[in-house]
Amino acid sequence: MIRHIVLLTWTDDATEEQKAAVEKGLAALPAVIPELRRYELGSDLGLAGAGNADFGIVAEFDSVADFEVYRDHPQHHAVINEHIVPIRKARTAIQFEV
Repeated sequence: MIRHIVLLTWTDDATEEQKAAVEKGLAALPAVIPELRRYELGSDLGLAGAGNADFGIVAEFDSVADFEVYRDHPQHHAVINEHIVPIRKARTAIQFEV
């Protein structure tokens, strides 16, 4: 199984409406990308103080090929380009086998 983790930090001027649009757009992906075996996302709870990312995504796939379907899917790219890029200050990601 492949686990994909993404952490996003928003720009200082990102609005609550923009952040909600990111979450809504990403939450719709499992309905159109059946290769997603597990998909969880959410905003940081602020429990550790300063320095955390603002938003996280954990996705799991049965294979590298399934991850590539998600990575390259047009609706995934639409969410990234329309909602994430305009408010993204920083992004980090990792994929590993579990």
